[in-house]
Amino acid sequence: MENKNSQNASGQQRTNNTNNNQRTSGAGTGTRISRTGERSVPKSKTYTPRPNTRRSTGSHGSHSQSAGASPNTNNPRPGKGPRNSSGKGKRNNGGGGRSRAGTTRSRNSSRTHRAIQKLKTSAEYSQETDVQQQRIIDAIPPLGADDIRVVPVCGVEGIGANMTFVEFQGEIIIIDAGFGFSTPDTPGIDYTIPNTTYLQSRKDDIKALVITHGHLDHVGGIPYLIEDLGFPPIYTREFGAVFIQKKLEEYPHLKDKVDIRVIDETAKYTDITDNLKVRFFGLTHSIPDSTGVIIQTPYGGILSTGDVRVENDNGKVHQDEIDQYAFLKDENILLMTCDSTGIPKGGWSISENVVVDTLDTIMKDADGRVFIGAFSSQVERLMEFMVSAKKYNKKIAFEGRSIKSNMGIAQQLELTNFDHMIPIGDIDNYKPNEVVVLLTGAQGEEFAALNRIATGTHKSIKFQNSDTIVLSASVVPGNDYAVAQLKNNLYKGSYNVITYSDNTVHASGHGTREELKWIHTQVPYKFFMPVHGEQYMTRMHAAMARRELGVSQENIVVPDNGSIIEIRNRGAELVKLGQKIPAPITVVDGSYVGPLHKVLMDDRKALHQDGMFVIVVSLDVKKGKLKKSPDIISRGFVYLRESKDMLNKVRNVAKRTVETYMKNRKHADFDEIKDILAERVTKELIQQSHKEPLVIPVVLGV
Repeated sequence: MENKNSQNASGQQRTNNTNNNQRTSGAGTGTRISRTGERSVPKSKTYTPRPNTRRSTGSHGSHSQSAGASPNTNNPRPGKGPRNSSGKGKRNNGGGGRSRAGTTRSRNSSRTHRAIQKLKTSAEYSQETDVQQQRIIDAIPPLGADDIRVVPVCGVEGIGANMTFVEFQGEIIIIDAGFGFSTPDTPGIDYTIPNTTYLQSRKDDIKALVITHGHLDHVGGIPYLIEDLGFPPIYTREFGAVFIQKKLEEYPHLKDKVDIRVIDETAKYTDITDNLKVRFFGLTHSIPDSTGVIIQTPYGGILSTGDVRVENDNGKVHQDEIDQYAFLKDENILLMTCDSTGIPKGGWSISENVVVDTLDTIMKDADGRVFIGAFSSQVERLMEFMVSAKKYNKKIAFEGRSIKSNMGIAQQLELTNFDHMIPIGDIDNYKPNEVVVLLTGAQGEEFAALNRIATGTHKSIKFQNSDTIVLSASVVPGNDYAVAQLKNNLYKGSYNVITYSDNTVHASGHGTREELKWIHTQVPYKFFMPVHGEQYMTRMHAAMARRELGVSQENIVVPDNGSIIEIRNRGAELVKLGQKIPAPITVVDGSYVGPLHKVLMDDRKALHQDGMFVIVVSLDVKKGKLKKSPDIISRGFVYLRESKDMLNKVRNVAKRTVETYMKNRKHADFDEIKDILAERVTKELIQQSHKEPLVIPVVLGV
């Protein structure tokens, strides 16, 4: 959001003194940041919202068992022999083999997590175009001289990874480059990102990447995509520029290669090429400098709202909202693409003022420390909490990497007063009722600060009975169980726990149905395309526009990822082509960036559901007999110490299968043996356990 947090006590806009010439910012080293546009008002040093000014919203176990195995090289009991499945020393386990209890090295420790993250940031990423995708690209028809092409690359079949591009006369401007997170269908992956194989083939035609705001679902993909896109200049507002710069500092190979250009909040249109120009305009979301974007062509503009909500009091829209959309009445808008995330919820959302006032009262009345768990991306709300803490002479501390980073940007840009901030390690030096802590973890994330404190694993903070814990966040779909466990841990104590489900401590950063309807009435568009949401959300949004606002069906298009939308005949006609650009799910999975492989996801789901079962057979290829009873290694399947009878039966099946196969054969086909062994062992395991683990046969020829 632009105008709200750019006000000081006297109502002046927060600006920086520059002229029309671009100049290098002092916002750090490495990535180049320059500024464009006119600034006529001195920069305010504090963030002090006016009354009614728009405010933001925005168990796992593993076992192994072997029979006749080699000495344990990963002995978890240094200086002692390995225990068997009973834990009482060695003994014969039947089937001709010995049994021992294996161990699983501790996974997902915070130390390992940090080490992996460091490795990821030092890696270089690039997508490759395969033959099939190249054929799809080659089949896309050329764009007509007087036509405009709009392509939602990603972000219209799920939440996150937002990217759209606009093309006119061979010149391309991209809007946003975000990432999405893992879902139940993509277990273990780090992020999903837009598939840019088409844009890679056109990278010489890409003239700009424009950013609506600094949330990761709109900028998080930049480190993985910017090189493949040919390092186009990035145009954005100030907060987004510094956020992107800090993100890129984690990727040394991109240092000095990325050109970020800050668009001043007083600027109108910025020329990108002779035919394309861009205008940013302020709107309400949950992070400073949130904007909508207009890409203007000779025949009209393409407007993207980015993420948006409308600040209101019980349905009465604030005057600031009306004012910031007023200029659009004089704009020629051909197509509006609008956020659809909040469309399923009817009515109007509560005002962010209500959330801030509620937390203000909680801080005032608290007898002890106040811990507020919130989305680290809700920067404007966090700044409001700082204002309240200052008002009641309380010290404020931050805990959690992302919240420290985002508030560090706010401090760097002098968006609010930080003179009452203290290090987290100093909170015990003050009276309990003098301390407020803003921290991450309201979604129950395993390694986030709030969860570690709740489970007693935080290195320095322990909750006290007088503490008040506020969860100023809704539950993100898919996080229900984790949040429930977090609440269980919190309510075990005698703390005062407040959540958004029992108090007004959270408001969404995405406009609900009536807010989106109001936005439609403020933008004089000809055509409409819903974006940013699940498929059902974009279809609901289109239906609302048609049924409740009277937009004709032929002027509405509901896209899929990769759909090619054209505005033809100098803005007269809206067409959705039958062809699409390549848009399969692209993932960042450790050091790998590329298409999602179904077989890999199926294996991970199987491992998650029923575990893994490895059976190792040592075959005397001359005699056609096993040298010893098969070894068994299992993870996440059954508790082996209590399953000895089943394991003996499986060993017998494996022995019988291999030796039967070898009868009357002079040579062993190990691949064929593994296929048969996997089939027979799987069948036996299903029969014995009623579960189907991922069976991995290993055949050793001796």
